Amino acid sequence: MITLHPFQCTVVDQIEKQIEQGQRKLLLVAPTGSGKTVMGAAVINRVVDHGHRVLVIAHRREIITQTRDKLVANGLNPGVVLAGLEDELRPFAEVQVAAIQTLHARGVRSKRMAMPAATYLIIDEAHHARARTYQKLLEIYPDARVIGLTATPCRGDGRGLGNIFEALIEAPQIAELIVGGYLLRSRVYAPVDPDLRGVQTQNGDYVVKQLSTRMNTAGLVGDVVSDWREHGECRKTVAFAVDVAHSVAIKNAFLQANVRAAHIDGDTPKVERDEILARLKAGELDVVSNCMVLTEGWDMPEVGCCILARPTKQMGLFRQMIGRVLRPAPGKPDAIILDHSGAVFRHGLPEDHIEWTLHTDRRAENPKQAKRRRGKEPKLRECPQCKILMGNPPCPHCGWIPAPRRRGQNIDFDDGELRLVVNGKVPATEAERTAFFQQLRSVQQTRGYKKGWAAHKFKDKFGTFPPGEYDRLAPVAPRDALLRWVKSRNIAFAKARRAAVA
Repeated sequence: MITLHPFQCTVVDQIEKQIEQGQRKLLLVAPTGSGKTVMGAAVINRVVDHGHRVLVIAHRREIITQTRDKLVANGLNPGVVLAGLEDELRPFAEVQVAAIQTLHARGVRSKRMAMPAATYLIIDEAHHARARTYQKLLEIYPDARVIGLTATPCRGDGRGLGNIFEALIEAPQIAELIVGGYLLRSRVYAPVDPDLRGVQTQNGDYVVKQLSTRMNTAGLVGDVVSDWREHGECRKTVAFAVDVAHSVAIKNAFLQANVRAAHIDGDTPKVERDEILARLKAGELDVVSNCMVLTEGWDMPEVGCCILARPTKQMGLFRQMIGRVLRPAPGKPDAIILDHSGAVFRHGLPEDHIEWTLHTDRRAENPKQAKRRRGKEPKLRECPQCKILMGNPPCPHCGWIPAPRRRGQNIDFDDGELRLVVNGKVPATEAERTAFFQQLRSVQQTRGYKKGWAAHKFKDKFGTFPPGEYDRLAPVAPRDALLRWVKSRNIAFAKARRAAVA
């Protein structure tokens, strides 16, 4: 039998209590890595002990096999309805674990098999339960009790699932599980916040084709590799891309930098996909880039770095992606997240508390991030010491705090990058000066400005022209702060010209 952690026992007890009180459709919310499948298996054990028959539904092969293994470890011998595992069909078993696609094809559409008897339906990754195939299944079992399991109890647009479930049962959230040692704290770097203006939205998220065009550029893909080299600590890494072409481009960029990398997508044969992930686990690969394959149902605690190269408006998808690296493993002190998508500025940090809801006319919300947008909470900014994202000092990683204000000296903080402002000026390090010039060179190239424009803008900022060796620096994609600064300079120049003409 699998031994539950204390918080897992509490959750299972709450589910049993709700059932005893007459609730028929429950939704368990538990963060990725908290043991949803283990808790689900414990619930199944209890209801089977009371003489019930259970049908477990999931949409991915990995979830099916994980659930089967947990049930076997708990002393059950479930039947499995999954293409390719015909030798595990046990029609009279008390528990059936079925892939929704296989069950629908065989039992609903073609009637080639009888639907399993069930008084309980367990739906894993229950945020998909609004799909037509799940709805048809619920119609077939109108009298069954339904228990959903998910880390993200919302539709793609963030609205609740109250038209399916009646009660929400919440396990401890990420911050609480970190304190208990069940998950790891994150270290988030956000070197790029891409400009997504003009990218349209469809079904609650960015239009993939337009998003890929914006994200799959040589500059942005190159940044993914350079920032991984700087902050990734050569950890086993998973990268989330916009589409197949973007994922392949990320893989190729890593290979060109002599980093061992591979790519998988939905069309990658199962044998090849399993072999690639096994090589990552064994340390034969450093990076696996993927497109919407490893967001759910994939567990590899050894992976310690996550690259977010896929912007999303969906909080659920964001938290599914970052959850892949929060599991603890030997020698893994924390989880590194390299956000090239701007997602943390939209959805907040992994440790932020999320207010989930069942209401179909409300959206899940990160209250702290909402306060940041309204200016009632410090915005996420880069720690000047270790470069991770932070809110209000001290930095949670290195403990940096700003120097105290000296009497008679005008010391403040630059709101854009959280640096000391002394007597109205920002002392810049050599690294900051070179990075600024590299971004200026990128703007000069993309906008077709004349040669020398970058040098003159550099002089506007720092009072002197850049050294000659700066001309050998490669252009780097500009950050929003620099683009805003360039825009302000252009506006000031235009006003000056109009005033001169007048």
